[in-house]
Amino acid sequence: MKKITDERLILKNLKNIRNAYAIQTIGILSILGYDWITRGSEVMYKSPLWFVFIVSTTALTLFSMNISVDHEVRKKAPKRSLIISIVIIALISMAIGIFVPFTGKSGPINGLIVGGIGFICILIPYIYIYYLRTKQQD
Repeated sequence: MKKITDERLILKNLKNIRNAYAIQTIGILSILGYDWITRGSEVMYKSPLWFVFIVSTTALTLFSMNISVDHEVRKKAPKRSLIISIVIIALISMAIGIFVPFTGKSGPINGLIVGGIGFICILIPYIYIYYLRTKQQD
């Protein structure tokens, strides 16, 4: 097979892939919605389609971050942005950790665990953006 070099055909191919992804996502959400309505949320979360949906959405988000960083016009200081993000994430995680014990039967250990997991899960994309920005500056 020959590599396509015509930019119009490449753009059309990318639009076709985007449309196929949209149709696939709508189909997955429809099946998950049907499972949720007929059998409940526990069955829906145990479905392999749930895993496929979460992985594909995460991949799409990471790819979009790469495009967003490439599209940034002004040169941001990556280290300064990362430090500001870490401080804000830490404050949000501490607030979540403090409020979790007040929401019912949870104890302070659960608040610490939820706050820590939230901190790590939110921090990972910001570290990836930092990596992309430093890579772009080099």
